[in-house]
Amino acid sequence: MARASQRNVFLNCPFDENYIELLRPLLFTVVRLGFNPTIANERSDSGELRLDKILKLIRGAKFSIHDLSRIQAKKSGEFYRLNMPFELGLEFGCRRFGGRKHQSKKTLVLGSKEYAYMKAISDIAGIDIQYHRDNPIELVLSVRNWFSGTVGVKSAPSGSVIWSQFMDFMVYFNDEHKRKGFKRADFKTMSMAEYLRFMKRWVKRQVTG
Repeated sequence: MARASQRNVFLNCPFDENYIELLRPLLFTVVRLGFNPTIANERSDSGELRLDKILKLIRGAKFSIHDLSRIQAKKSGEFYRLNMPFELGLEFGCRRFGGRKHQSKKTLVLGSKEYAYMKAISDIAGIDIQYHRDNPIELVLSVRNWFSGTVGVKSAPSGSVIWSQFMDFMVYFNDEHKRKGFKRADFKTMSMAEYLRFMKRWVKRQVTG
């Protein structure tokens, strides 16, 4: 059985264009606090089944963050988006049935509006959920406070400082890639692995030394 890494954080969240304004600061906060975010679309191997990939990521991470803010259908005829609650269920199953190595895993569940998730997944009633109200700054604050209080990160910078550093990073990221000839379409199709590599280099060079 895979050993849960002490620094890996499995991220279970939407990957569509509408969520990117939350995903980017979420990734930055995890990296800034010295952890390694792992997400299903970080690598693309046509020979690897998606579910097998997700199970490996869950089993290989001591921590996980699950955002249920996009599970509700937005228009008539549209289905609920069930990937996020399904992966949260896999996380709970790993903690409960994965053996001693996985019983120390820690989980943060995020939502947009209080109790909105209850209409779709009432079985998790009673779980401590943090709400970001689709505001990226509030998401950063929630994630930072969870790492400080639950994970036990000592001397974590304030949420305001992390947000300011994220804004500095995005300015540098955009300017540097435009200088290299990147266009809007290039930004949209950039792989998550490439984005994360650039982010980690910047954080190491500019912030953590």
